[in-house]
Amino acid sequence: MSYNFRPYAQDQMYLMPPSITEWVSEASLARFTSEVLDEMDREGKLAAVYHQYREDGWGSAAYHPVMMVKILVYGYCMGITSSRRMAQALESDIAFRYLSAAQQPDFRTIADFRRLHLHALAELFVHVLALCREAGLVKLGRVALDGRRVAANAALDQNRTVKSLEEAVQHLLDEAERLDRAEDRCYGAARGDELPAGLRTQAGRLQRLQEAKRRLEHTQGQAMQAQVTKIEARRQQEAETGQKRRGRKPRLPDEVRDRDAKVNLTDLDSRILKSRHGWIQGYNGQAMADCDSQVIVACELVAQENDVRQLGPMLERCETQTGAQPTQLVADAGYWSEENATLQNADTELFIATLKDWKQRKALRDQGAPKGRIPHGATIRDRMERKLLTRRGKAIYKQRGRTIEPVFGQMSMRGLNRFWLRGLQKVKAEWSLWCTTHNLLKLWRSGFWPARVKACAMAY
Repeated sequence: MSYNFRPYAQDQMYLMPPSITEWVSEASLARFTSEVLDEMDREGKLAAVYHQYREDGWGSAAYHPVMMVKILVYGYCMGITSSRRMAQALESDIAFRYLSAAQQPDFRTIADFRRLHLHALAELFVHVLALCREAGLVKLGRVALDGRRVAANAALDQNRTVKSLEEAVQHLLDEAERLDRAEDRCYGAARGDELPAGLRTQAGRLQRLQEAKRRLEHTQGQAMQAQVTKIEARRQQEAETGQKRRGRKPRLPDEVRDRDAKVNLTDLDSRILKSRHGWIQGYNGQAMADCDSQVIVACELVAQENDVRQLGPMLERCETQTGAQPTQLVADAGYWSEENATLQNADTELFIATLKDWKQRKALRDQGAPKGRIPHGATIRDRMERKLLTRRGKAIYKQRGRTIEPVFGQMSMRGLNRFWLRGLQKVKAEWSLWCTTHNLLKLWRSGFWPARVKACAMAY
């Protein structure tokens, strides 16, 4: 009996050298990413990534910046965000090898490139969004807005209050003074060689603690100054009208100072946030998505605990990044306030829940549509609740959950559970990269190939 197997010889030589492009499918994400970024480079949209390099050609040769951008973008598309995992993939993954033309920058080179070109990488969001509009995926008819709490590259137990920071600073100063006295007894007036490594580490820790204390005091000072302004505005209004304002009097500036406020020693900009899975040390990523295609039309990241102050800035962000305002915006109760409701204008109609999500869904399910005219004297909140209970309002609000929540779910499936970078500006760029690759995947799955479409148009 003889087996009928295909030939299997690992040491088989090729008669002609193979091309790596033959091992990557024409319709693959790697080839799509490569063609999109090459087209952007030809149009000068990646000019910012060249700014860090010398134009005179001096110095050792660097890896091509477009190749590095391709590696990072494709890595985030595939949920590979660690520079070490990317370096490993450049050795074992054929798609990565295709994008790098078999070059293998190490993980330090990849990490340094990402850190040095954060601004240029953040600009990719607008360029990819423009392609989505060209493909007909962005109509700005109806959009959904929500925030996603993502853990920072910092531990929750590294938070400190002002009192604990003062105690830690004093402890380090006392320790440094004790070491100085010990060295004086040992060396006298002589220098006595380098300072011990432990003391150098203490000096770095001392600087970090002092910076954390300064930031915490600055934040509390801003809160106290805002309260002073609020009290002065109330006093001036009462003086102009001659009447006392109704309601509770504002607290004194010293009373608004949170003596239990904390700052994280690992990432000073991160905040303690409440998520679905409990308390985390992280950031609040904002995203506005088109209800038809789930393409993100505006993104931003903030270090604030709640969403209520983000509605206005996100509308402005949408106009900046797309050049237009949405016709309708749907948001949950985290964005509700009477001040936000007044942002509705002739261009954008707002549908903002006034109750928590499960309560809002229950009200939409159980309560019937309102009848008759709007009651005289109805407040802004009453009008919004009434609009959401109409048949039209119910149908529109239902699209919020099926639009923005799947967007965040898809990011989670790709591995977004923690940021790698530290500091607000760096994490902003990383969040933008996540949103950019989300849109790039939507564009790829739509079958739109910008470079090939333009090439065909030029041929005719």
